[in-house]
Amino acid sequence: MGYRSTKECLTELEHQGQLIRLKEEVDPHLEMAEIQRRVFLEDGPAILFENVKGCSFSCVSNLFGTTERTRLIFRDTYDDLCQLLRYKADPSPLKNPLTAIKAGLKAYKGLPKKISNKRAPVMECKTTIDKLPGIVSWPDDGGAFITLPQVYSEHPDFPGKVTKSNLGMYRIQLNGNNYKNNREIGLHYQIHRGIGVHHKLHLEKKKSFKVAIFIGGPPANSFSAVLPLPEDMPEVAFSGLLAGHRFRHTRYKGWTIAADADFCIIGTVKEELKPEGPFGDHLGYYSLTHDFPVLEVEEVFHRKDAIWPFTAVGRPPQEDTSFGQVIHDMTGPILPSEITGLKAINAVDAAGVHPLLLAIGKERYTPYQKNDRPQELLTIAHSILGKGQLSLAKYLLITCEADNPNLDIHQIDQFLTHLLERIDFNRDLHFHTKTSIDTLDYSGEEVNYGSKVVFAAVGEARRKLSTTLPSLELPEGFGQTTLCLPGILAITSPTFSNHDNAAIEIDQLSHILDKQVSVDEHPLIILCDDSSFCAATLNNFLWMTFTRSNPSHDIYGIRQNTQFKHWACAGSLIIDARIKPHHAPPLIEDPQVTKAVNRFFEPGGVLEDYA
Repeated sequence: MGYRSTKECLTELEHQGQLIRLKEEVDPHLEMAEIQRRVFLEDGPAILFENVKGCSFSCVSNLFGTTERTRLIFRDTYDDLCQLLRYKADPSPLKNPLTAIKAGLKAYKGLPKKISNKRAPVMECKTTIDKLPGIVSWPDDGGAFITLPQVYSEHPDFPGKVTKSNLGMYRIQLNGNNYKNNREIGLHYQIHRGIGVHHKLHLEKKKSFKVAIFIGGPPANSFSAVLPLPEDMPEVAFSGLLAGHRFRHTRYKGWTIAADADFCIIGTVKEELKPEGPFGDHLGYYSLTHDFPVLEVEEVFHRKDAIWPFTAVGRPPQEDTSFGQVIHDMTGPILPSEITGLKAINAVDAAGVHPLLLAIGKERYTPYQKNDRPQELLTIAHSILGKGQLSLAKYLLITCEADNPNLDIHQIDQFLTHLLERIDFNRDLHFHTKTSIDTLDYSGEEVNYGSKVVFAAVGEARRKLSTTLPSLELPEGFGQTTLCLPGILAITSPTFSNHDNAAIEIDQLSHILDKQVSVDEHPLIILCDDSSFCAATLNNFLWMTFTRSNPSHDIYGIRQNTQFKHWACAGSLIIDARIKPHHAPPLIEDPQVTKAVNRFFEPGGVLEDYA
């Protein structure tokens, strides 16, 4: 039950017609990543690169490229694990003795198992960092990165106690910048990550911080490293449950090593920081060069039959989109049980996950009165913004379940319509300024620093959104107007220079629009660099609007005003989603690389079915 190695998994996927082999030499510099992105967009199979230029190891990508394939990989345990997680949300079924016994037997697989070094396949061979696959995904990346690492750390008071460990997926830069070749690698972790807690404790106690990086092994290990699990559930325990067999580990010179991984890098985090990046990230932009921790490499181990799993990230959707969908299926029942009144929540992948959350909650504060304003919804919103990585959200849009019990959190266009029909911009926007946002989001004033806003809507519809594009007379410099969704306009606007000038030109625009646009027909207006692109697809609208705006700086309104420190507007809301000088550049493929990999997708090419 469950796969114990990457190779074992790939053998089954090939038998199921879910894997394709590339025998021709492929360059790990840009080519492999571009092939991965193109095959993923066509719902293609996993790809085994058997001939990697300059490297003796095979590599595999797109392993989790479709939700169907991910469920296939975990088919023996998927339903049972979902049920165990539901018991955490609602333990009442465990009162049945037979149910409790069955649950206990399944939960046994979550107990990690220690074995000797001699029985650990990952310790069969040794290599060096420069012999590993140096995969570069985007033209301006600062070097080669590990994109599916499992970064393992322990609490300083409990060395070797894996139930007190953290296993997270934090990107690793293998070379470039001023890292010492084969001796140093970059360890990038963002704010509010489990490894950060361990790192801080080691610094306080003046203890050396030993970290191990696993690559490959049972697919459950990689999957568990990205899960937002409750703090009382270690990732290695979840991995055992998902794999259907216990997580095997061994100890070596003070490091804990995943026995069944394909590769393992062990090292100690240095006190000094070094520049890491740039790196083409999942928001669709480069995360730029910043100082991050450095791992001083001790040794690099690998299996005899080692295969290097990797992925390519970029503007959604990418392979991590499939991760997110399956994670939501598994963990969806837990969060509403932890936040009273919450029915459902969706971190919108197309907007880069953290920039936009959609939520549905309950209004029960005054059942004896008509609920015509958000009350409990605001309590729920603050609970969401105080919960784990959800606290990094930038835009939180929340509606009331009673207003439409059939509203689906994943039907984003319908959700936006429902909210815009009901929201009162004089009352229902609530800002959090000068606070933390996602490390990868460059819309704020500096790294990790920006603002948040809550849109809360409750009650009967107050307006009928227009599906007709109005004819507008705009100031000089403003161009084409397009309709993105009912009630949402996008306007091509002058190139952004600075916020002072933006405030002046948007004030002038607001006075002109006030005479031409009705808040009851078009309550939301997006200022952007290309309105045709913004309106072309729902994903374009979501990506441009929510990754390129900082609520406190970029939200304006027609007839805006401040009422006892509460910002409001009587007319339509305006979001300035233009690219700003401080934003990171968007990701663009190298046309020469695109031309080079076309050979695989042309008629007769091994990937012609995915052209």
